[in-house]
Amino acid sequence: METLEVALGDRSYPIYIGVGCLDQANLVQQHVVGQQVMIVSNDTIAPLYLEKAKALFVGYDVSWVILPDGEKYKDLDHLNLIFDALLKHRHSRSTTLVALGGGVVGDMTGYAAASYQRGVNFIQLPTTLLAQVDSSVGGKTGVNHRLGKNMIGAFHQPQCVIIDPNCLQTLPARQLSSGLAEVIKYGLIWDEAFFSWLELEVDNFAKLDMAVIERAIYRSCEIKAEVVAQDERENGVRALLNLGHTFGHAIENCAGYGEVLHGEAVAIGTYMAADLSKQLGWLTDADCVRIEQLTQRAGLPLIPPPELSASALRDAMNLDKKVENGKVRLVLMTAIGKACVTLDFEQHQLEKTLAAGESLCK
Repeated sequence: METLEVALGDRSYPIYIGVGCLDQANLVQQHVVGQQVMIVSNDTIAPLYLEKAKALFVGYDVSWVILPDGEKYKDLDHLNLIFDALLKHRHSRSTTLVALGGGVVGDMTGYAAASYQRGVNFIQLPTTLLAQVDSSVGGKTGVNHRLGKNMIGAFHQPQCVIIDPNCLQTLPARQLSSGLAEVIKYGLIWDEAFFSWLELEVDNFAKLDMAVIERAIYRSCEIKAEVVAQDERENGVRALLNLGHTFGHAIENCAGYGEVLHGEAVAIGTYMAADLSKQLGWLTDADCVRIEQLTQRAGLPLIPPPELSASALRDAMNLDKKVENGKVRLVLMTAIGKACVTLDFEQHQLEKTLAAGESLCK
């Protein structure tokens, strides 16, 4: 087992990574506050892992709530199911919430923990690759609004994150690929050597090569922990983690939440960012080819669904949290392994990227 720390002073917390972590009650119990535990999961994950999770908390007053599975349920209406369960079972301010599932469960549980009685503790037990490498770390929590993704939320750090790669044994191939979009992102914004390693090893993800998967999870979490420690509330360098996300969130919103998986939308958005970076002279043709080939080998799409118009995507992007003085700020790449947040592009260049379709990056 490997351990990383997200260094945030008196709010620092560990990330435990290793096969079999979900069988080690001692890991999680040291981070429980009080005697009450509320496990939040969904109707896909609960049949697989709820009993295992409950076994971690023998001796505690454990209750649970099961949400419907899917991005389309990540809203205020379904968030209330968590509050209903907390109140029904009379959970106090010393309760500990436990997020057992993917990014949707983690985001909703974290936001419930941030809000319930003005803030209680929570623990992340991520079961998807996307949650393990990205959304479970860093304290971003929230829900979607019909007009924009993650527009309602709070920063609220967990007590710990416990990552068991064995959970990926039950993950559908499409979900595994979705998580790889975030792994690739770390190489593109921070570590060219990691990107190059992924080019060599990406085929082994489909084979569930645990040595490869554990290394990818560790390096992804290591990068994110470093970034979050420098900039917890996204006032600077943390914004680089949004590579592909402004385009991607617009795609998710326009397609209907859940129709395009988050990682798929991020992959398309990253390719769009590569196209705009190339227009600006920051990426070479060879860089774009590398990004395109790795994305395709990861089983991810490169272009938006054809029914999504450039104008609809542009309108959705204008509702993004990162709009500044009426202009969208984007994360673009200056090289593989280096990125920046910029307003330094012309509207016609953005329009060209949005309208490019199959000719993107060509």
